[in-house]
Order: sequence, then structure tokens, then C-alpha cells
Amino acid sequence: MTIHTEYYGEIEYENEDLVTFTDGLFGFPELKNYLPLYLNEEDDSVILMQSVEQPEIAFVTMNPMYLCPDYSPNLTPEELSYLSVSGSSELSYYVICVMKDNYLENTVNLKCPLAINPQTRVGMQLILEGSPYGFNHKLGSFPALIDSQKGE
Repeated sequence: MTIHTEYYGEIEYENEDLVTFTDGLFGFPELKNYLPLYLNEEDDSVILMQSVEQPEIAFVTMNPMYLCPDYSPNLTPEELSYLSVSGSSELSYYVICVMKDNYLENTVNLKCPLAINPQTRVGMQLILEGSPYGFNHKLGSFPALIDSQKGE
């Protein structure tokens, strides 16, 4: 199959390349299938989740472990069952970035990560109840990110 994207042009993909969010993402319940596009094939720090049903929709996501190495979402037994895993550590997590005109104002939502089973490629967006994480963390406030940029 082929999709035309705003940032990458035309991309060929197979169904097994997709990540499926059966319930969609918050605010986009009708969009279920996303093609992860890696900004750097060497790592998973930043991924564009490209909707294949509505190609003009894409979400910039980041692996929260690069921002906050001790990030540890606690999922409910129901969420773990839905994702077909026995523990949270079996999942991959990504947080959605909100991109602003002033890049210093860019934020990530650590409270509502995307949890993806890398084996089945099924994911869900969570709301981490009772967690210390918030909805709007400025990217510049993460020591791990700041330290990694000092060497550049």
C-alpha cells in the first residue's frame, strides 16, 4: 500500500507495519491505524505516528525514557490484559508532543502515554490515574534531554 504524507512524501507500507489503536487516540476515536515513521532509524527517541486513514493527521511522539529515565507507568490489570501482556515492562511507551511556534514552549503529555505491545503492534492511549506525571511538561525542563544537548 502507499500513503502520501506531508513530511515524507509517498511511502510504501504493509499492514504488518501499522500500529493499531482499537479505540483510537483521544480526540480521534475514528482513526485506528498509524504508520510509525522514525526520524532516525538508529533509535526510537522521536517517531511520527502517521494516520493512514486520514494522511493529514500525524502526531510527533517521543520515547519518554529519553526525557525521564525513571518514567514508569503503572497499568491496571485490565489495561495489561487488553494489551496481551503480563507486565508494564513488556510494552513500549511514547508520549505525544505539542509543537508550538516557539520551540521553547513545546510540551509532552506524560499523563496520557501511548502503550504499545511490540509483538502484536496493538496499542492504547492511557490516563495514568494517581501518577505524578502531568499533561504539559516543557521539553526544556528535562535534565536528561538538556544534558544530551550539551555535547552537540
